[in-house]
Amino acid sequence: MKVTKAVIPAAGLGTRVLPATKSMPKEMLTIVDKPAIQYIVEEAVNSGITDILIITNRGKGIIEDHFDRSPELEERLLASGKQDVYEQVVGISKLANIYFVRQKETKGLGHAVNCARSFVGNEPFAVLYGDDVIIGDDPACAQLIRAYEKYGKAVVGIKEVPADAISKYSSLKVDHLEDNLYNCTDMVEKPQKKEDVLSLYSILGRNVLTPDIFDILDHTQPGAGGEIQLTDAMRVLAQTAGITGVDFTGKRYDMGDKLGILQATVEIALANPLLGDSFRAYLKEIAKTL
Repeated sequence: MKVTKAVIPAAGLGTRVLPATKSMPKEMLTIVDKPAIQYIVEEAVNSGITDILIITNRGKGIIEDHFDRSPELEERLLASGKQDVYEQVVGISKLANIYFVRQKETKGLGHAVNCARSFVGNEPFAVLYGDDVIIGDDPACAQLIRAYEKYGKAVVGIKEVPADAISKYSSLKVDHLEDNLYNCTDMVEKPQKKEDVLSLYSILGRNVLTPDIFDILDHTQPGAGGEIQLTDAMRVLAQTAGITGVDFTGKRYDMGDKLGILQATVEIALANPLLGDSFRAYLKEIAKTL
């Protein structure tokens, strides 16, 4: 079955980037000229996704507003002869069929994904974490969808992380299949003991899941941090049917981390066709003073 639906969990509190996120959702933090979540939605659309559910919570109505029409602004832009900007603004509302649901309690990523059950129905679906912006010529989500179409199993986007950081991520048991593809048969969320580390491969930001994940989530008990962890539910899939891991191409930026936000801003600005040359010259001048 073709993957046409995606879920973007965007209900986190953004505590690592306070005070910026006291009143501004971290998903709306700007990278050059677009909020982070727009990059994620565009990646999904460029991967063939037509229907997107964004999971929010209290205080995140600004995300809904961003993907809605703004008649007063549009009228002003047309009256000022700013046709290009007008088309950009209107285009945001036409990216995909975008829906919203609130996670009424922040009980973890697994709980958030379970809020998408009625939206997903009995179809495979992509999950794009609201913290993770991934930039590349080949959309990361599309890479996972191709792996799902080839192997017919749930898929996780994976990368190796430093050994001293693995306790902040998940750790996967993997066997190489071909090229950048792996078979994953076990996983541990945030391993705290050395003997619990299965490998340095971790799930970073992207999944394609099958609908049987919902029944598993219904029976998943709170895990790390006292939250319902999506990794714990996916572990059941890995141990039974197996999961395909894709060591995806593209650069990942952690928008829940202040350094990650700065890195994304600098590197995406350098690649911007309108700003890149002047920004590069500016950085060269700044570098002379370091």
